[in-house]
Amino acid sequence: MLLRCFALPILILVHCISCHANDWAKGYLKKRGLSDEVAAHYSLGYAPDSWRPLAQSFAPYPSEALVNSGMVIEKDGSHYDRFRHRIMFPIRNSSGQVIGFGGRVLDDSKPKYLNSPDTPLFDKGKNLYGLYEARAAVKEAGRILVVEGYMDVVALAQFGIG
Repeated sequence: MLLRCFALPILILVHCISCHANDWAKGYLKKRGLSDEVAAHYSLGYAPDSWRPLAQSFAPYPSEALVNSGMVIEKDGSHYDRFRHRIMFPIRNSSGQVIGFGGRVLDDSKPKYLNSPDTPLFDKGKNLYGLYEARAAVKEAGRILVVEGYMDVVALAQFGIG
């Protein structure tokens, strides 16, 4: 059930970055030197600057699965989406299924990066961002270069590494 919970958000977030209303998000990626092809390869997306955009696509909202996946937070009896106004980096398992997200703010908000919480599917200490996307390059090279951040991974991919 949790795996299905990530399938629709990835489609929504990737669609959101391609919308004309999100020129700021596209501009940020262009400013960082990322091509549309690399952004598409990594399924980069955008979480709108709103408290409940997932409510437009999920019924009922909130659902137990959305809360258990960490996509929606419950606080004091109300619910809201975890990620807002962020470039979204889907984190995949070795089979290519989205199991979590990392999000980077587009302004000076804190925290700069926000990750999905640990769930039965996602353990940040046991999953390496970009490993699924780089599997062919790793196999061909016989080695792997590990870098710290999501943007580091996609920036290297922009230059043909990974």
